[in-house]
Amino acid sequence: DLGDAHEVIDAEGLLVTPGFVDMHSHYDGQATWDELLEPSSLHGVTTLVMGNCGVGFAPVKPGTEEWLIQLMEGVEDIPGTALSEGIDFTWESFPQYLDALDERRWSVDVGAQVAHGAVRAYVMGERGAKNEPADPDDIEQMAMIVRQAIEAGALGVSTSRTIAHTAMDGEPVPGTFAAEDELFAMGRALRDGGGGVFELAPAGTAGLDLVAPMKEVEWMSRLSAETGQPVTFAMLQVPGAPDLWKEQMQASLEAREDGAQLYPQVAGRPFGVLVGWQTCHPFMRKPSYQAIAELPIDQRIVELRKPDVRAAILAEDDVEGSGLLIEGLGGLTAGMLDQVFVLGDPPDYEPTPDRSIVGLAERNGVTPNEAAYDAFCAEDGRALLMLPLYNYVEHNHDVIREQLTHPTAVSGLADGGAHCGFICDASVPTTMISHWTRDRSRGEQLPLEWV
Repeated sequence: DLGDAHEVIDAEGLLVTPGFVDMHSHYDGQATWDELLEPSSLHGVTTLVMGNCGVGFAPVKPGTEEWLIQLMEGVEDIPGTALSEGIDFTWESFPQYLDALDERRWSVDVGAQVAHGAVRAYVMGERGAKNEPADPDDIEQMAMIVRQAIEAGALGVSTSRTIAHTAMDGEPVPGTFAAEDELFAMGRALRDGGGGVFELAPAGTAGLDLVAPMKEVEWMSRLSAETGQPVTFAMLQVPGAPDLWKEQMQASLEAREDGAQLYPQVAGRPFGVLVGWQTCHPFMRKPSYQAIAELPIDQRIVELRKPDVRAAILAEDDVEGSGLLIEGLGGLTAGMLDQVFVLGDPPDYEPTPDRSIVGLAERNGVTPNEAAYDAFCAEDGRALLMLPLYNYVEHNHDVIREQLTHPTAVSGLADGGAHCGFICDASVPTTMISHWTRDRSRGEQLPLEWV
């Protein structure tokens, strides 16, 4: 007899569910100083896994801490100033990093993977950072570090092979072009250390190479079959080859016949960027905008609503760019206003084409740039619009549903803790419960118990 409960929670009309596991996050730095790990913890996540995409903060040689920070900042858009001020590097090895984490207490459970980029730079120094080929001694040392990390409690090892992932200095993540002997050595070390997950962002993920993805599936299948370890990789529908994801998923399924365990990570909604005055937008390189860009948003919106400022920004040519990623995204947005959608409140992640900026402009008899400018000014300048770069070729969620329900798929790619400037997909668990089980009106929903 346990007796009466100390506390009774009234759950009438609510859902009582298991917590979500966020298998793709980037709290590697934040976890060393923050207890709440928001925003993931606000959306039903009770376990998160960090150390994805080949970037992390251990191992680290004394004196190279800032290099790892600029790598994380470039790849995952986490402000380097916050990382520099927040992380107290009290470790060198990965086991020591786990010890440092063990001293923390969080609102959720946390697991870490050892990152190929950090391991390669630790072993090879400048050669590793510049993606020069690894020699047999380098590979042996890297394998030893991975094995020790797994033995100490790492959940797996991660790597990045997409050229879309670059450090602030412009260099791709160390290991992007690693040969098979290096990759397979890490896979064997993963197995020999006790086992875990091999995670990666494969070549071609961002749609820049339409041949690479199937080649990646081929070697991943062999690595998994040889080592007996599961491999999970980021997978998106790319506009340049809208059905390529089907080939990847079918190949992953067929690989099971050869003893491989491949698990494509898929997103629960379109994968893209949030557009607005506080993130990126088409007017970032207009002289009249740059003159007020540093003002707080409450002051900036006052200026932006002035007719003369609006007219100037809409009429001006762009000045030369700075090379910053967020500015580049703003330029990308300028040429894709037919794919930029008003999100609304609550946000609608499955908008129809007529809700695009171009559709809005046609209805109101204005230019797309005028429509975009005015849409950004809504909500006192805090309005956010959506530019779905992936998983939205058909302008609906049918492909996403097909991906989610495929027998090889796992739900991931939320990127909690990362992309602070223009992406916030840590709320995907809430999307899964609300949109997919209750609110979706443009196609089949998903059963609550399945979600």
